[in-house]
Amino acid sequence: MQAFDLYAILPELVLLVAACLLLLASVYVPERVVSTPGVEQDIFHTPRGVGFVYFFTIILLAYLILAFISRMGDPALLAMNGLFQSDPFSNLLKACSCGAVLVSLIYSKQYLKDRALFRPDFIVLALLALLGQFVLISGAYLLTLYLGLELMALPTYALVAMRHNNEKSVEAAIKYFILGALASGFLLYGMSMLYGVTGSLDLIEIFKVVADPRVNHLVMAFGLVFIVAGLAFKLGVVPFHMWVPDVYQGAPTAVTLMIAAAPKLAAFALLFRLLVNTLLPLLGDWQPMLVILAVLSLVLGNVTAIAQTNLKRMLAYSAIAQMGFVLLGLLSVFDDHAFSASMFYVITYVLTTLGTFGLLMVLSRKGHDCETLDDLKGLNQKHPWFAFIGLVMMFSLAGIPPTVGFAAKLGVLEALVDGEHTFLAIIAVMASLIGAFYYLRVVKVMYFDQPVHETTISGSGFAKGILGLNCILVLALGIVPAGLMGLCLDAMRRTLLGS
Repeated sequence: MQAFDLYAILPELVLLVAACLLLLASVYVPERVVSTPGVEQDIFHTPRGVGFVYFFTIILLAYLILAFISRMGDPALLAMNGLFQSDPFSNLLKACSCGAVLVSLIYSKQYLKDRALFRPDFIVLALLALLGQFVLISGAYLLTLYLGLELMALPTYALVAMRHNNEKSVEAAIKYFILGALASGFLLYGMSMLYGVTGSLDLIEIFKVVADPRVNHLVMAFGLVFIVAGLAFKLGVVPFHMWVPDVYQGAPTAVTLMIAAAPKLAAFALLFRLLVNTLLPLLGDWQPMLVILAVLSLVLGNVTAIAQTNLKRMLAYSAIAQMGFVLLGLLSVFDDHAFSASMFYVITYVLTTLGTFGLLMVLSRKGHDCETLDDLKGLNQKHPWFAFIGLVMMFSLAGIPPTVGFAAKLGVLEALVDGEHTFLAIIAVMASLIGAFYYLRVVKVMYFDQPVHETTISGSGFAKGILGLNCILVLALGIVPAGLMGLCLDAMRRTLLGS
């Protein structure tokens, strides 16, 4: 192992050591039994001990964000004998993943406290899932990618099941685990077929062999089908979307945010590494599959969301449609602008998702979750600032200017038109018009309906301040998107040149 290898994996090592130390330290945090109305007994750690773990985690994530930002100027290099790659693409996505988990924990603190879930194991599982995302984003070997995928997924299954006295949470965890294991099996079987044909697990070597016209194309095509199926499940696109609404609705809102935000960045990285960096010579095989997945996700996701009255379930179908847009950006495979547009889209979608679920947690209180449209009725009458935040987030998800969602959708549509996929661009615009209905319905409920429930605001002043900054950032990036767009384009170009 060379010195560069340690430098390349230093953030991952720091995160792993910190997670293990926090897990060991949590054993010595004193516990007490707390009686909660309607619940037999909840055992959770004292706020003092958990507060230390929480504060340490916030500092750790802030350090990691700065570490990855400082590496943005580094060239694309391989480490650990070709198992791990450090490039601008991975550094940008890792910094965004750290930021997403950091903001998620800030939003979740009061919500978890009110439900006796603010425990060290929640924080440690979140850190281990983040470590899996790091490994997945920087994987340069099929086994490294699979290791990162499972390291990200297994802690997430446990997070969904943390509210063990709630039937919906347990049901969601079981569905998520079974379907996730099935999808992982698909992906692993497809990888094994790739290995059988190419004789290598290295992504660069696989690319060279696949580009050879003498390779067994039939076996490669079968392997590609299984790989695309596994990737589609991780992204949550149609027809592999069955788990998304149930898990979003059944999991605690804090856990839903952990699933809906940062993992989308890792799933996008996995999609890019496998299809673009490795299997580009099989473009004629996987491009039609992506077209079908994208169109079905856009149409079914937006149409089904109209019938939902549960906000988390509505946002689940919204996520399905949004991932359809991400897939569309990968169709113009010889255009780095298209890749960067897709990358910009997934980053800004995560930013908007953070604000949306952060608002739901701020509007939740002990004994009551803000989950239905009725919970938002008349919000503007008592809390106009939070109603405005909700309006900005809904506008961004719908792609209405001047929010960042408009700039993201416009970038993908421009890439489609430039890549001579005008018909797909028309379908995407029509699907977005359908989706605008249920987003604007939320705005109508907040501003024009009479309150049904007493609306209370929870959370610390710090969390509310971060939520306000989140809202401002969604607006600012919509008005001046060139900075982040340029960062995505530069990272994509330098990564493609270095690969």
